[in-house]
Amino acid sequence: MATAAKRPRVEGASGGGDNPVPAFLSWCRAVGLELSPKVSVSREGTVSGYGMVALEDVQRGELLFAVPRAVLLSQKTTTIRGLLEKEHGALQSQSGWVPLLLALLYEYLAEDSPWRCYFSLWPDLGTLQHPMFWSEEERKQLLQGTGVPEAVEKDLANISHEYGTIVLPFLEAHPDIFPLQARSLQLYRQLVAMVMAYSFQEPVEEEDEKEPSPPMMVPAADILNHVANHNANLEYSPEFLRMVATQPIPKGQEIFNTYGQMANWQLVHMYGFAEPYPANTDDTADIQMATVRAAALQGVTTEAERCLMCERWDFLCQLEMVGEEGAFVIGRELVLTEEELSATLKVLCMPAKEFRELKEQDGWEEDDGKEDSLTLTNKTIPKLKASWKTLLRNSALLTLQAYATDLKSEQELLSNREVRAKLTWREEQALQVRYGQKMILHQLLELTSS
Repeated sequence: MATAAKRPRVEGASGGGDNPVPAFLSWCRAVGLELSPKVSVSREGTVSGYGMVALEDVQRGELLFAVPRAVLLSQKTTTIRGLLEKEHGALQSQSGWVPLLLALLYEYLAEDSPWRCYFSLWPDLGTLQHPMFWSEEERKQLLQGTGVPEAVEKDLANISHEYGTIVLPFLEAHPDIFPLQARSLQLYRQLVAMVMAYSFQEPVEEEDEKEPSPPMMVPAADILNHVANHNANLEYSPEFLRMVATQPIPKGQEIFNTYGQMANWQLVHMYGFAEPYPANTDDTADIQMATVRAAALQGVTTEAERCLMCERWDFLCQLEMVGEEGAFVIGRELVLTEEELSATLKVLCMPAKEFRELKEQDGWEEDDGKEDSLTLTNKTIPKLKASWKTLLRNSALLTLQAYATDLKSEQELLSNREVRAKLTWREEQALQVRYGQKMILHQLLELTSS
């Protein structure tokens, strides 16, 4: 089984006491949240903190627990659902999370909340390890080049704007419902982090042209931890949400859900942890589209060539293959943005005459250029045209320069047990993010050097 990763959990959760599990399990029984007798909520046998463990062998397809929809904590089930529905128009935001966040804000601070026992298993909000709670200097020092600092800066700006323009005015308009302590940007950020890390979003059928489902909190389901090689999955039905085993789970093994196919930088950004290398088979490294443009411009020697390269890039922008803030996503075995990268390499590397013809016909036909449309995998990248490989290689080299350290430094740190044992949680997670990305980029260097 893949090495497990874990969201850090720390003692001191709201109202939990020394051991909140018995009260939580009593609450589950009272509200009809059925746990299989084959599973246990415990700290024993888990990778860290609370988790769910198999007490007996579990077969594939077996039900682990079922959560009635009435037990879900959402804008539709909260005690203040009537108010949220009434003010629906005033609570619209870019994130779409404001109604749930207000529901959490109310229920978390209410001593008589029906979800009090559920909150008792939450971590202390002051101990959350999301990078949004790191100092700006720490984010830059540990995560430079990974894409996380930039994502966090956008999050913080959006959260502050949402709080100042929508949430705070709403709280001030309803002082009879929300106590003064609710008016806290820091508390709001913490609840955003909880929604980011613990909420679920019901999938919408592809043929339905509906808005995405709003996020909701699912008691019991959010106890499960994540690995790419998971052994359970949440299924949705009209009356219940069911956690079902997706493979046999031996007695004593921890039960893991999946948060989706997520790279380590995404896991750290949204959940505060990374999977230790090489467990995360979904890990990726980004090459910024602007970096590929910079690498292409490195090869020009005259002003005319520079102008032509810029013209090629503008053409790709018109085709919506590239953008100023976009990225090409490189996985361990294949390129996830294959169409965009193939088109970019083709346009930037083709002879000038061929580019002029392509531009005159306003793009190529679907069947054109099949000889160049190789699937971009570890097996096919070495077969690319030399000019394509050179541009890919130079782009990877430029990307590696964005990190504060090189791969050799990371390898030495990972192999030095004494030094590594002294790393903080944040330093260890950041190390795993950097190392995984650099391994992918160095693999790309090898594939493009032949």
